[in-house]
Amino acid sequence: MAREQPLPDRVTLLGIRHHGPGSARMVAAALEAVRPEVVLIEGPPEGDALLPHVPSLTPPVALLLHDEAEPARAAFWPFAEFSPEWRAMTWARVNGVPVRFFDLPAAASLDDPEPSDSDSADDVPKAAVDPLGTLAEAAGFDDPERWWEDVVEHHTDPRDLAEAVAEAMGALREEFADQVDARTLRREAAMRQNVRQALKDVEGSIAVVAGAWHVPALRTLPPASVDAAALKGLPRKKISGTWVPWSHGRLAASSGYGAGVASPGWYAHLWECAERGDAVPRWFAKACGVLRAEDLPGSTASAVEAVRLADALAAMRGRPSPGLSEVMEATLAVLCGGDATPLRLVHEQLVVGERLGEVGEDVPTSPLAADLARWQRRLRMPPSASVKPMRFDLRKDTDRERSKLLRRLEVLDVPWGTPDTTRTLGTFAEAWQLHWRPEFAVALAVAARHGTTVEAAAGTVLIARAAAATRVVDAAETLSQAVGCEIPEAVAASRQALDRCAAAATDALELLSALPDLATTVRYGSVRGTDPELLRVALHGLLARGAVGLPLACRGVDDDTAERAVRAVEGADDAVRLAADDEHRDTWQRALKSLVAMPDAHGLPTGRATRLLWETGALDSDEVATRLHRAVSLAAGATAFVAGFLRGSAALLTADPRLFAVVDEWLTGLSGADFAAALPLLRRAVGEFSPAERRMLGDRVKGSTAGGAVASGDWDEELAARLVGHVRDLLGAGAGAGTGAGTGRAGAGA
Repeated sequence: MAREQPLPDRVTLLGIRHHGPGSARMVAAALEAVRPEVVLIEGPPEGDALLPHVPSLTPPVALLLHDEAEPARAAFWPFAEFSPEWRAMTWARVNGVPVRFFDLPAAASLDDPEPSDSDSADDVPKAAVDPLGTLAEAAGFDDPERWWEDVVEHHTDPRDLAEAVAEAMGALREEFADQVDARTLRREAAMRQNVRQALKDVEGSIAVVAGAWHVPALRTLPPASVDAAALKGLPRKKISGTWVPWSHGRLAASSGYGAGVASPGWYAHLWECAERGDAVPRWFAKACGVLRAEDLPGSTASAVEAVRLADALAAMRGRPSPGLSEVMEATLAVLCGGDATPLRLVHEQLVVGERLGEVGEDVPTSPLAADLARWQRRLRMPPSASVKPMRFDLRKDTDRERSKLLRRLEVLDVPWGTPDTTRTLGTFAEAWQLHWRPEFAVALAVAARHGTTVEAAAGTVLIARAAAATRVVDAAETLSQAVGCEIPEAVAASRQALDRCAAAATDALELLSALPDLATTVRYGSVRGTDPELLRVALHGLLARGAVGLPLACRGVDDDTAERAVRAVEGADDAVRLAADDEHRDTWQRALKSLVAMPDAHGLPTGRATRLLWETGALDSDEVATRLHRAVSLAAGATAFVAGFLRGSAALLTADPRLFAVVDEWLTGLSGADFAAALPLLRRAVGEFSPAERRMLGDRVKGSTAGGAVASGDWDEELAARLVGHVRDLLGAGAGAGTGAGTGRAGAGA
C-alpha cells in the first residue's frame, strides 16, 4: 500500500492569517526570495478566469461567484490591500508569474448553508477550536488579536515566520485531530490535488499561500487516489462571477463576516505606514482630524502627548511597540478627555473605516449592473459606503430621474436609498438616505434574470406581483410602487389587480387598510405622470364599501382584531383627509358615527372613532364627555374605550378641563387589579405621545393634584394614606390601607 510522501522541497508553504498585514509582509518578502514559477492561492478555481482583471481593481474588492441557474446561490471572497492573498496576486502580476486558485470549487461551496462564511472563513474548523486563541493562551495572552499583532504584525523579519507558523499549527492539528470537520478535510484534499497538478506543470519552485490551519495537511501528499475518493461526487454547476467593490466595514468581524478582523481600518494604516515606521504618530494625526471635523478639540500638542502615552503603555507591558489597545487607551485619555462618545467616532472612522473599493470598466458584469452603473454616472450618484443624505425636487428632471432609479432598485431588493420620513417636504420634494452596501452586488445578480435594464427588471417584478396579488392591501401597495417607479405597464397591471382583489374582498378592514397607500398614490400621482382621477375612483370605491362594513367589523371582536381595526380606522381617516372628495368625506363621517353609536362594538376602535369625530368637530366636548361617562359606566370595555380615545395627540386632554377630569376620575376610581389590567393598553396609548406632550400632560396632572386643600396649605390625610399604601405595595411591604383607590390615583399621576 502506498504511503504518504513528503512535499517536495521546491514547494514553499506560506501559512497566513487572512487580512493580516503582518502575513501580507511575510508573503511579499517570501515571494521575492523564492521567485516561484507559479503561485497557488486559497480560493475557488472558478475565479481563475477573473484574475487578469486584478490590475484594474482598487481594494477592498471581492470575488463574487454565483450559480448561473440560481443567482441567489452566491458567495464572496473579499480581499483588502493588506490581505496576503492580494499581495500574492499583485506580486505575480508585476513579475509575470502565473497565479491560480487551488481550493474546493465554488460549485461545491455554494451547496453549503452559508458558503460566504465557510469558504472565506478564517480557516478555523467547525468544531470549537480556535487555533489563534489556543496559541495566544499558551503565550500568556487573553486576546488572540493582540498576540498575533505582537508576534506577526510587528515582526522585524517576516520571511522567517512561515516555518514557525507551520510548526505551531502542526502541533495544534495533532492535538485537535478529532475535531477537524469533514468539509475542511475535503477542502484540503482539493488543495493537494491542485498542488499535484502544479508539480506536473512546472519544474521550478511553487509558492502556496493558504490559511495557516491548512498548512499541516499540505506538508505531506497521500496517494492521489485517496484525495480523489474524498472528492468523488462533488456537484457540477455552471458558475459565473465578477469582481465587486467591497468595504472595510464589511471586512469587520462585527459585520458577521466569518473571516473578518476586528480593526480593518487599523490594519490598513499599519500596511500603509510599514515602510515609513511612523504608524503611531500618523494615527494620532488622523484621529485629531476626525475630531476637528466634528468641531471637537484635537490639537497637535494633544497628539504629541497621546504618542508619548501610547509608547509608555507599550513599554510598561513589554510590547515591542504600541498596538491598537495602547493607541485607543491613549486616544481616550488624551484626545477624548475620558469621554467614550468621541472615542466611538474614532473607532467607526479609523479603527473600522468605510473605505470602498473600485473595479474597472473592463471587469465583466451583468447587463443589469452595467445599466445601473450608467445611470449612476449620468445622474452623478456615485455609490458610497457611508450614509449620504439627498433631497430631490421632483419638478426638476434630474431629481425626478434619481427618485425613479432609487424606487426601481427598491423593487429589485436593492435598497440603496431609504426615504427619510422624519421630514415632511411637500408634494414636490423627497428626502433620502443613500448607503451603498457591497452585498447589493448579489441582489443585482439575482435581479438580472428579470431584465437587462433597471426599468425593465423592475417592471417585470411589479407586473408579476400584481398578477400574484390576492389581497387588496397587496395590490394597493404594488400600485403605489408602480406609480413611484413611473412604469406605465406596471401601473396598468396593478390597477387591474386592485379591481380584481377589491371585487373579491368581503372584509371591511382589509378594504380600509388599502386606503393609505392608495391615497398617497392619488395625491402624488400627478407628479409621477399618472392621472390621479383614475386612481381616485378606485379609492372612493374601496372607501364606500369599507365604510359600510366598518361598524359590523368592530362588533364582538377580540383584542387582536380590535387592534387591527384601530389601525385601519386611523389609516383610512388619514387617507380621507388627504385624497377624498367632500361626498366621500361625509360617507366616512357617517361610518364613524355609526361605529360610535353601536353599543356592542369593541372599545378600542369605538374610542378612536370618538376621538376622530371630536377633532373634526363632528362631536363637541359635551358629547364626548357624555360618551366617556357612558363607556366608563359600563364595566366591560371601559379601559379599551379610553385607551382608544387617548391615542393620538395629548393636546386634547390638556386643552379641555372637562375631558381631562372625566379621564382622571375614571383612572382614580380603578381598583388595583383593574388598574393592573388597564396598564398595558394605557401605556401603549400614552407611549405614542411625543416627549413634549408627555411633559405637558405630566404638568397638567401635577397641577390637578396640587390644587384644592393642598394648595391652601392644608394636609389631606386621606390622600396621603392612599399614596403611602400604594408605595408600600410597589416596594413589597405588603400591608397598608387604600391599595385600591391609591393605585388608581398614583397610576393617574404617573
